[in-house]
Amino acid sequence: ILFRDDEDTFKILVATDIHLGYLEKDPVRGNDTFVTFNEILDHARKNEVDFVLLGGDLFHDNKPSRKTVHSCLESLRKYCMGDRPVQFEILSDQAVNFHYSKFPWVNYQDENINISIPVFSIHGNHDDPTGADALCALDILSCAGLLNHFGRSVSVEKIDISPILLRKGRTKIALYGLGAIPDERLYRMFVNKQVTMLRPKEDEDSWFNLFVIHQNRSKHGATNYIPEQFLDDFINLVVWGHEHECKIAPFRNEQQRFYISQPGSSVVTSLSPGEAVKKHIGLLHVKGKKMKMEKIALETVRPFHIEDIVLADHPGLFNPDNPNVTQAIQAFCMEKVELMLDTAERERLGNPRQPEKPIIRLRVDYAGGFEPFSVHRFSQKYMHRVANPKDIIHFFRHREQKEKKDIDLNFGKLVSRPAEGMTLRVEDLVKQYFQTAEKKVQLSLLTERGMGEAVQEFVDKEEKDAIEELVKFQLEKTQRFLKERRTDAVEEKIDEEVRKFRESRKKNTEEEDKEVREAMMRARAHRSEDEGLVAASSDEDAMDVEMIGTSDGFSSTLGRGRGRARGRARGARGQSSTARGSSRRGRGTTSQESASGSRSYKPGKNMSIMDAFRSSKKDHSLNSFQSYSEDIIDVDSDPEDTSFVPSSSKVNQRLPTTSSLSKRSSQSQASRGVDFESDE
Repeated sequence: ILFRDDEDTFKILVATDIHLGYLEKDPVRGNDTFVTFNEILDHARKNEVDFVLLGGDLFHDNKPSRKTVHSCLESLRKYCMGDRPVQFEILSDQAVNFHYSKFPWVNYQDENINISIPVFSIHGNHDDPTGADALCALDILSCAGLLNHFGRSVSVEKIDISPILLRKGRTKIALYGLGAIPDERLYRMFVNKQVTMLRPKEDEDSWFNLFVIHQNRSKHGATNYIPEQFLDDFINLVVWGHEHECKIAPFRNEQQRFYISQPGSSVVTSLSPGEAVKKHIGLLHVKGKKMKMEKIALETVRPFHIEDIVLADHPGLFNPDNPNVTQAIQAFCMEKVELMLDTAERERLGNPRQPEKPIIRLRVDYAGGFEPFSVHRFSQKYMHRVANPKDIIHFFRHREQKEKKDIDLNFGKLVSRPAEGMTLRVEDLVKQYFQTAEKKVQLSLLTERGMGEAVQEFVDKEEKDAIEELVKFQLEKTQRFLKERRTDAVEEKIDEEVRKFRESRKKNTEEEDKEVREAMMRARAHRSEDEGLVAASSDEDAMDVEMIGTSDGFSSTLGRGRGRARGRARGARGQSSTARGSSRRGRGTTSQESASGSRSYKPGKNMSIMDAFRSSKKDHSLNSFQSYSEDIIDVDSDPEDTSFVPSSSKVNQRLPTTSSLSKRSSQSQASRGVDFESDE
């Protein structure tokens, strides 16, 4: 079928995994992602597409730098704004499609901005929503009116994917999107039939159904991917993000009878064979129920060449018993690198837009008694000829059959030598480590799954409180369980109850996922509080400069007074959240916490299960367990001593009067309750 540019044909530019900001500090490769992104948008403008469709991972970092965000905004404004009218209309309820946005409508219909090429994008696993407010970098672009972020799922128990319904002439497209979700969780939700794709009621067979997803397509584990047969068979085309190998030509799934296009990444982010495939984007034509995908080669992508050498396959050249074998191997590797450089130079002759220095990777299997040579000394010879001189040579040994039958996992080797091209996940390492560790270092209270999730949050999302919060949360839950069971204060019996409780949690994976999510929410909430306190303290420091010169007596006590006031302020926020119905645990403030300015539920930090258990046996006044209850109970506070300050009067909380500060500084550390005094 011939597709002409007429009033019934959609033209859509399709791309995924642009990874803006990847290696932005590298002096050679730092601008690669920005240059290629400009090329992609330039193709969209030259081809006069109806819209651009991105399949996730627009940004490489979850918190992109100012340079990266600025470059992205600059490109979108340059290529996507203008007077050319948009030729299609949206029929669906945009308040449903963009319900999480402050501006729940498509950007080209905003009367305050002039959009000529709308951009629709889901989020990926690199730029997914995080933090207490669950925001991502795409939300910034969406708020600025430069991009339409869709496919975001709010619920973690059930996912209803509602399509954006588009119409151009007589062609109608139902655009479905699902942003990145942890593969194991989404796999389980598909199995439990908790994922539903909604269809339009009227003429449902007349729609071209286009689905954008960002998940593992290749199998990385039993449930760490999404099988194609999980997707509904009424879909016509699936645009699959996250996989970096370019397979953009639509491939038909004979079982489900839909086509899958995998555009791949537009930048080399891992030195593996899949990344060496020529990079493309797609120009998708849709007319009625017919489609055509036109491949567009990217010209500004830095060339990447990779080759493997197995030394054992060349017995005539290399003999491990020869004392000069290492020099012979090094000379052979230099010859191979020179050949790859010549190939890259020949390819560049026909494409002047291609970067000058190529990426070269030579993987050397030195199994069979050979020794590796100095990679650093080798790389010095190519400092000005290749883009990655430090990564040219990669020595590895092919896995030989194990002589020992017993399972012995060397965790250090597992981290230092991951298999080339294989994604090594943090949670898998944690699980593997504890499953094969000695009995004395096995987890007895926490679960491997929860700990793995917490470590992943700590590494990938920079949630510094993730591990601590998970440990506290599971400790609190175990303590509540022991208290409810009223077990005798005997260590053996308590150990047995803890073991049973842990096993029951491991079997109930949904409950455990819920625990991990709640613990992560607490960690994010703490980070938000800490950031707020830093801002508040800067305001207080400015107040100190003004107030110190007014009274000598006041200046001598100001430091201690402000420290205690800040501690009480945090406690008060915890209590006021109770009034709002918040479910944060353990935010009640005790007298010691108020005095020291420390985080709430600190007393539970160093308390063992035995200590907490014994204290609960001796005293049932709830003092020991009050910070572990579902609702916040502050039994130490007197009603008349507690003053809840409305959230609107933040200035009064930060800038108290001289008299109130003096009063706070003179309070003894034994004082109870939360005392806020403002100008009012």
